[in-house]
Amino acid sequence: MHPPSAIRRDVGPIALMLTGLGSIIGSGWLFGAWRAAGLAGPGAIWAWVLGAAIILTIALTYAELGAMFPESGGMVRYSHYSHGSLVGFIAAWANWIAIVSVIPVEAEASVQYMASWPWQWAQDLYVQAPGGHGELTPPGLGISALLVVVYFLVNYWSVKLFARSNSAITVFKLVVPALTAVALIASGFHAQNFSVGLHGAGSPVLDFSAILTAIATAGIVFSFNGFQSPVNLAGEARNPGRSIPLAVVGSILLATVIYVLLQVAYLGAVPPHMLEQAGWHGIDFRSPFAQLALIVNLHWLAMLLYVDAFVSPSGTGMTYTATTARMIYGMQRNGTAPDILGRVHAHWGVPRPAMWLNLAVSFLFLFFFRGWGTLAAVISVATVISYMTGPVSAMSLRRTAPGLHRPLRVKALPVLAGVAFVMATELLYWARWPLTGQIILLMLVALPIYFYYQAKSGWHDFGRQLKGAGWLVCYLPTLALVSWLGSSTFGGRGYLAYGWDLVVVAVIGVAFYVWGVQSGWRTPSVEQAERVPHPEQVQAQG
Repeated sequence: MHPPSAIRRDVGPIALMLTGLGSIIGSGWLFGAWRAAGLAGPGAIWAWVLGAAIILTIALTYAELGAMFPESGGMVRYSHYSHGSLVGFIAAWANWIAIVSVIPVEAEASVQYMASWPWQWAQDLYVQAPGGHGELTPPGLGISALLVVVYFLVNYWSVKLFARSNSAITVFKLVVPALTAVALIASGFHAQNFSVGLHGAGSPVLDFSAILTAIATAGIVFSFNGFQSPVNLAGEARNPGRSIPLAVVGSILLATVIYVLLQVAYLGAVPPHMLEQAGWHGIDFRSPFAQLALIVNLHWLAMLLYVDAFVSPSGTGMTYTATTARMIYGMQRNGTAPDILGRVHAHWGVPRPAMWLNLAVSFLFLFFFRGWGTLAAVISVATVISYMTGPVSAMSLRRTAPGLHRPLRVKALPVLAGVAFVMATELLYWARWPLTGQIILLMLVALPIYFYYQAKSGWHDFGRQLKGAGWLVCYLPTLALVSWLGSSTFGGRGYLAYGWDLVVVAVIGVAFYVWGVQSGWRTPSVEQAERVPHPEQVQAQG
């Protein structure tokens, strides 16, 4: 039996890496290559490579934080340590929105692949629309809701059960994408496709702005977002200093190889006659790889993909069901969520009340966003906003809490963290207006919840909390304004010319990064953390 507040440390390094890989290889591989090609044509290959490089810089800052604070729901705690409760709340809200919405989108992906089955009842589950904006019908939403419940039940009984089931699923998830890429390249590869532009003959083959938009909105950021799962499960890791960096870096690199292979296979497998009229922008599939497999007469592969369309998204859905519960657990520890959400089951060691909340929110996302393409774009932008505080927190803690035990000390962190923050700022801009402004507004609507808990505590130390958050409070509206003023290439009003807008955004990123790092202070939480021995120190003494 464990006390109510105890989270079990049952997950080993390989299981933790498979958790990250299992989160990354989800519905993104089923649809990401199609969406990226529809936005960037052959440049989609570069979009995956550049996207992976950007995410890796961000992930390394979180790896240091995760090893330093090996606790469940850590992604929503780090900025609370470095900058106080207001920054912690905004970062936690953004991160939770980005992660909890993945649970329903994985279920939607499975049902969307069902819609290309050769039966009318299955085809009626989804209504197709240009540009990836199709929607599930009520029966399709009902099946999606049932899948969300399955993800919930798998996690309801112990993290060890979750880790074991996820490891087995992940192995299957790795084999099928690799087999798909190899089979399509071997069976129906058209090299001439790589010279066809986004809008067909006469359009440029490589459009840099289109590549940037694809990174931000095609599901690439969304796909790599799974690196957060090992960090959020750090409290369950047996050796966080070794396990977390291995899991984070290893899962990103392995996934990058798979995604690039899949993108090459997709670009080469599309029949050339389909590109003649509208180029890559005009290609619209319900179930991209399965339909391509049928076109090249690989019926066995299509059947395997229909099976994997449940396995891959379900593995990711189960992973995120686990991590989002621990994020709510972390928000309660920050003092910005009801006490009941921090309760951990005495026997099973999982935060069940938090799981129930996430289940209800998942149903809300199912209702309002009924297609993979629409919800994946929303998740991508929310994810980018959630990344902002990691690099700033990592560097701030180097300055304000140098005595904290750091099992992992990332080399060249001052440069790496600065690059990570600037690139995350660029990603947010690349997502295009008005989506950028809409998601930034969504990040701010939760502030009344924070003010409620501040009033409940008598506005204790509120002035210092506000000072520590000044950079972030100014940063979000500034980015929304620049996005609105920016070049028409990225959906803006055109007051900034294309090219110069990217320079302006980079300068803004540098300025707010410096301000953010200097705004960090020795919060009560970090002082308490310094007094508590790190789990690795306790283990070494034992």
